[in-house]
Amino acid sequence: MSSSKNADEINTSRRSMLIRTTTAMGAVGVVGVCTPLVRSCSPSEKAKAASSPITQDISTLEAGKMMVVEWQSKPIYIIRRTDDMLKNLAFNNPRLRDAHSNESNQPEYAKNPYRSRDPHLLVMVGVCTHLGCAPGFRPDANASGLGANWTGGFLCPCHGSRYDLAGRVFDGSPAPLNMEIPKYKLIGNILTIGEDA
Repeated sequence: MSSSKNADEINTSRRSMLIRTTTAMGAVGVVGVCTPLVRSCSPSEKAKAASSPITQDISTLEAGKMMVVEWQSKPIYIIRRTDDMLKNLAFNNPRLRDAHSNESNQPEYAKNPYRSRDPHLLVMVGVCTHLGCAPGFRPDANASGLGANWTGGFLCPCHGSRYDLAGRVFDGSPAPLNMEIPKYKLIGNILTIGEDA
């Protein structure tokens, strides 16, 4: 009887040891499987860098001209508007789909007739709100092929959406919204895109 009791104790102790070992190995296996999965859900260093704010010195940007930089894999149009360009913005209001930018994507400080912090400086995501093409900069008034009432703006080469020099879309264009204004700040001639605090 005592040998049977000893055998039961040995078997119980072996079972306990096997259960503990199997549980520990299973836990190690779960951690081994989950670690790559969790890491793959985190953004890569390249993705983090792409979403970070960028700075651009705009001291060489002349009046009436545009420069393009890349932020979050999108072109950012930076235009130094002239006084004449600013005067023509109000002329377009009756011909625009959303002249007051009520339905458009822009920070609160850009919800004004100029869609900017500084009337002379337009900072805008250079992507058509129709299908994502990059509209061309057509600053000249009465440019050929754009009509006698053209006061300057942007023309999308894909489907003909037209925008004024504040990125506001004209009625009759396929694009449903004005072009997006990103958050930005300007200190002197240093423009920071992606943050505004």
